[in-house]
Amino acid sequence: MKSETLPVTFPDVETQATSAVNQTRLKRQLSDQAIAQATAAQWAEATETNQRLLELGPDAEAENRLAKALWELGELGQAREHYQTALALDPTNRIAERNIDRLRILLVDAGEKTVPAQEGSKAAVSIFVEETGKTGFAFLTDLPHPRKLAQVNPGDAVELAPESGRLIATSNGMRIGIVEPRVAARLLKLMADGNKYAAGVTSLGDKDVRIIIREIYQDPRNYGKVSFPTAAKSTDLRPYTKGTLVREEMDLEEDLEDDDEDDEIEDLDRVLPPEATTDEAFEEELDEADES
Repeated sequence: MKSETLPVTFPDVETQATSAVNQTRLKRQLSDQAIAQATAAQWAEATETNQRLLELGPDAEAENRLAKALWELGELGQAREHYQTALALDPTNRIAERNIDRLRILLVDAGEKTVPAQEGSKAAVSIFVEETGKTGFAFLTDLPHPRKLAQVNPGDAVELAPESGRLIATSNGMRIGIVEPRVAARLLKLMADGNKYAAGVTSLGDKDVRIIIREIYQDPRNYGKVSFPTAAKSTDLRPYTKGTLVREEMDLEEDLEDDDEDDEIEDLDRVLPPEATTDEAFEEELDEADES
């Protein structure tokens, strides 16, 4: 009896290529979805989406996003584990490294779990759209103890209030610093004449906090006076939402220089850092009488 020889089959190269393209497309879709969910403060949904993304293979950025979502949900222990995984995948990942250090401090005080982020604790996304003349960046000085500062995250809303000639910044009811004088001097004068501002945390490190400030109302008395004079290009609106505020990624200056994490928004890399605004831009304006 003749033995039957089975035909030898080989994987279809075209099928493999199509499968790879489909997986790449799926990863991109899940990544965009996770970022959109984080932007909307939908942390439970963002957690699930990033977990689905990681099922497709190791991804340091997805690990960072998952850690961020878990942190916002109060799962500090799990958040730290995923930041550690991100750092293992990418030993140069400063986002993961920095947040591991911050979580080390928080875990001592709060334990493995804490309360989820309060509703309304995040700044409105519209604040993080940079618009020439209406938005600007500032450093905070006189920061609180690192244990308190560790509770502050990119994207948190910031309230600004004049106090004894200074502009005080608070977040979630906690004073987090004083707006640097070169920016505060001009804003204090405009606020005294009726202007209103909203702000949010864009990035922070062990010893610095940076916020974005947006003019949300201009009093008629300030007509013709811009809140943030700069030598910027006139390409006005520049979205900032997918950067440090959502992904808690690189410090802003690194995003601009290296087009690293925050460039996930692809057009974020044009955001102007505080250094781009010269001190002269914040000098007090002379009244018409003084000019004459």
